[in-house]
Amino acid sequence: MDFDDFNEITRRRYEYAQGIDTRDFEMLRSIFTDEITMDFHDYSGLPAVTVSADSWVENVRALMTGLDSTQHVMTNPIVDVEGDTATCRMYMKAEHFLQNSQGSFDYAIGGYYIDELVRLNNRWIIKAVTLKLFWQRGNRNIMNLARKRSP
Repeated sequence: MDFDDFNEITRRRYEYAQGIDTRDFEMLRSIFTDEITMDFHDYSGLPAVTVSADSWVENVRALMTGLDSTQHVMTNPIVDVEGDTATCRMYMKAEHFLQNSQGSFDYAIGGYYIDELVRLNNRWIIKAVTLKLFWQRGNRNIMNLARKRSP
């Protein structure tokens, strides 16, 4: 693996975080293959799903626009490349904020992402994401309130 591969692969994860936090859903969509597998079992208890990236990003838009703000911090990337496929494991901490009358205004999670990427047209893009949690704190109910509040 060369530095250019490492840089571009980790950049996809940073673009994921920035796309969500700045509500740049066009950027967020640009980092995925047309069909993606998302495994958020540690968070939701639901099995992994394979969906169109367009529908997944629209789902994220509905949730994130209902929150006041978010901040996703990524660190400690470990990247493995084999030909035109790669895996990136990166620690994460995600803070979610929503002023409300039903408890604390924040909910945070910490853990790591495992991304599977492919090189298409000389560009690395994400085809699968797994979220593994170490911890959660705060008022998780703000995520439900955000969905109801979303425009």
